[in-house]
Amino acid sequence: HNYVFIFLEDCGMYFPEVKNHPDKYLQRCPESVKKWLKQLKNAGKILLLITSSHSDYCRLLCEHVLGNDFEEYFDILITNALKPGFFSHTPNQRPFRTLENDEEQEALLSLDKPGWYSQGNAIQLYDLLKKMTGKLDPKVVYFGDSMHSDIFPARHYSNWETVFILEELLGDKGTVPAKAESEPLEKKGKYEGDQPKVPYFVSKQWGSFFMDRLPGLENAEETLVHTWSCKCISTYSTIAIPSLESIADLPLDYRFTRFSSNSSATAGYYPSPPRALLPNEDSVMMK
Repeated sequence: HNYVFIFLEDCGMYFPEVKNHPDKYLQRCPESVKKWLKQLKNAGKILLLITSSHSDYCRLLCEHVLGNDFEEYFDILITNALKPGFFSHTPNQRPFRTLENDEEQEALLSLDKPGWYSQGNAIQLYDLLKKMTGKLDPKVVYFGDSMHSDIFPARHYSNWETVFILEELLGDKGTVPAKAESEPLEKKGKYEGDQPKVPYFVSKQWGSFFMDRLPGLENAEETLVHTWSCKCISTYSTIAIPSLESIADLPLDYRFTRFSSNSSATAGYYPSPPRALLPNEDSVMMK
């Protein structure tokens, strides 16, 4: 009742509410991020948008967030990608389809040119990137906010570089650049304006997103261990950032420290690791 899957039917509670009151639910993209996207494209990078949302819902969101010219920011747009299957399925299992008035058309045997497509698979997309770049092994950096749908499958199946957009980092003041304190409220990232007294990523029931405390046996002291989620971040992400805005003002040739660059599980967090991982980092066990 709440979430009727077909956007055009305008049924249920979710889609009609977002359609009628987008400002209530959507944040407009910061100008710094829009400028960064343009800089990447002007520098010769190929920009892709890959979403599991259908084209009509994607258009509603992007027009509100980026503007009516949102298609100009990207060379290739893929909707209804059905991630994580987009990365794990073969071309026969999940072919690309063209769109006409937001309706999916015939399946394509191959992907020959940039444009807007539906469904598809990473194998044929990568073949297109080879054609567009003229390189046998073009490098792809994939940004996503879901470990299940974005980060793990993009790394595991496609071996792409992955940037994990991790909202839990926004609740930790230690990760907010110093300059953000002097910026106007409207320029600050999500959750940076009104900081809660206790970081919101620390659940009263589950504790820290990043660390667990295991009680010791008998009179032994408790042990600090990285959570399963924290281990996944350092294993499958190249770097983790709180938001795109946190890196938008950096030079395009800025060199980030990767998670895999050394034995530290905190190396890939930018601009800095969450505070929960900093004390006695060397003695923390992996769970």
